[in-house]
Amino acid sequence: MFLTWLDSNSWLLEIGGKRILIDPWLVGALIFSNLDWLFKGSRSQNRPIPDNIDLILLSQGLEDHAHPPTLQVLDHSIKVVASPNAAKVVQKLGYTQVTVLPHDETFTLNNQVEIKAFPGSSIGPTLVENSYLLKELESGLTVYYEPHGDHSPQLQPAAPIDVVITPFIDMTLPLLGPIIKGNNSALEVVKSLQPQVILPTAAGGDVAFEGLLMKLIQTKGSAEEFRSLLEKNNLVTRVLEPKTGDRFELPLEKRALAI
Repeated sequence: MFLTWLDSNSWLLEIGGKRILIDPWLVGALIFSNLDWLFKGSRSQNRPIPDNIDLILLSQGLEDHAHPPTLQVLDHSIKVVASPNAAKVVQKLGYTQVTVLPHDETFTLNNQVEIKAFPGSSIGPTLVENSYLLKELESGLTVYYEPHGDHSPQLQPAAPIDVVITPFIDMTLPLLGPIIKGNNSALEVVKSLQPQVILPTAAGGDVAFEGLLMKLIQTKGSAEEFRSLLEKNNLVTRVLEPKTGDRFELPLEKRALAI
């Protein structure tokens, strides 16, 4: 199993012989609702478009997960699995193989990788987006992805999970509360899911942010602080901090799983 972090929430996961591109933002700026004065993310150069993608996996319909400029340049014939909200984005762009995956439903990619959707991030008062549990069917190895730190108790029966990808930092807006839950939320998911490895997402990398929103957001936490938190709680999960663009093999041991 190999992972490549592509900045922000964008990952390339190689699992079961398949290449799965998760929440890709690879080209252009990141702007919400064309309001660049409110929020704008940019990098020094575009990320290369990965070759031979078997599946695009989208957790949310917001631009930092279903990024229209990136989705526009990707091959529209690539299979897509998406939350109902994200599916609307790719369908509007003309993608031809889109599977809408509501909570608790499962998609199997070529009898090699099973993907199950769980409740994820709350976007507004009524919309709950997706988190995903991916399972390599031959080995039983599992990867759980949730980019905002909202972890459903429905995942508990799937424990232990091998790899967790979720934020370590807290990002909070005054009056509105947390927009990303790290630190304590990540600690609780480690206690619950007992992963071998945990990796941070949603922050860091070759990205610069600007705009009014960034002046208001309060950020707290780091990978080093999270390591210390695990040690204080006698948890043996390893914290890995990938470098942007580096492909690396996950150091995992096979263990019996019940999913």
